[in-house]
Amino acid sequence: MKYVSVFALTYGLLLVGVAPAADSLNVRLVGTRDTPGKALGVCVVGSYAYVADDTSGLRVISVADPAHPTDVGFFDTPARAGYVSVVGDKAYVADGPSGLRIISVADPAHPVEVGSIDTRYWANSVAVGGNYAYVTDVDSGLVVISVADPAHPTEMGHMKIPSSAIRVAVAGNYAYVTAYDSGLRVISIADPSSPREVGRVRTQGRAGGLALSGDHAYVVDDDNGLRVISIVDPANPVEIGSYHVPGMASGVALRADYAYLTDLYNGLRVISVADPAHPTQVGYHDAPGWIYGVAADGGQVYVAGYEAGLLVYQFYGSGVEEGPRPSQLASREPAATLAGNLPAGAAAFDAMGRRMVNPGSGIYFVRSTVGRESSAVSVRKVMILK
Repeated sequence: MKYVSVFALTYGLLLVGVAPAADSLNVRLVGTRDTPGKALGVCVVGSYAYVADDTSGLRVISVADPAHPTDVGFFDTPARAGYVSVVGDKAYVADGPSGLRIISVADPAHPVEVGSIDTRYWANSVAVGGNYAYVTDVDSGLVVISVADPAHPTEMGHMKIPSSAIRVAVAGNYAYVTAYDSGLRVISIADPSSPREVGRVRTQGRAGGLALSGDHAYVVDDDNGLRVISIVDPANPVEIGSYHVPGMASGVALRADYAYLTDLYNGLRVISVADPAHPTQVGYHDAPGWIYGVAADGGQVYVAGYEAGLLVYQFYGSGVEEGPRPSQLASREPAATLAGNLPAGAAAFDAMGRRMVNPGSGIYFVRSTVGRESSAVSVRKVMILK
């Protein structure tokens, strides 16, 4: 009988209290959409976000208007959806004790399961390359599955990993797997029927989330933050940089020169990795509750919030730019020219993104919200006269 805690399997973290304070730098919350379950993973393709929603299965949400995400369809998987990868018109869901589920999203309003395969223990994540799906199956390691016929997925190969296999990413002839207690493992998949380890590097903490970009692997390492590992030589991966977060890192996504890092109970961090050896924080936003998976697409960042569902953010760079104003803010925003002090709930920033505690006369970018509990945020250019 398969039985295991999703928390222990995903990151092995002891979940503690959430700080009530909210703050941000160069990042704004654009929109939210609650989900019926506990959002653990997210993948974004085109105008849709696909959310792995634990016991509520796969949720399909339109993000054509990022400020107003809208439910489109869902498929209730048999067990606990913890991770989703979408390739073409298929969603590949790691569904815990029920293994890999392959779901057609050709019609996003009516997702339909077309095939499934039980894995040995607990399917934790999945990456798809060509005709193969690579599944991390916790205590049984990496499972290679042929999905050439999605209706009849077939196990092709398997490799045991010394500790719980958490995440997998694939590039060329290699699968990169994070192992909970033993860091990053590099596995040759040149022969899918016989995967074999060719290199590894131990991290200081417990390896979890994973993303690849060029010659580097970005590994989420629990309370040791983000580790940057050179994989230019897959047989000899070497850590070259790191960034520590205030709490516990839980997920990572890459876009351009930035790593978007979720800190389990301290929100979203934006890390410049233009120089991978020296990652530098350039933005952040406190998020409500625990947050896990993250995806970056276009100009938005999408986060799976355990209690909050789908959260949509925008990182507007190391400077500040004026952004669109949600309709509910229209009556509460400061005027284009403001004499005196800022209204309650507003903050002023200079053109470099530095917050001005007591701004004098000049032109600033002013961030406004609707009340303390609101998620609606606007940034606009304002002239302050004193």
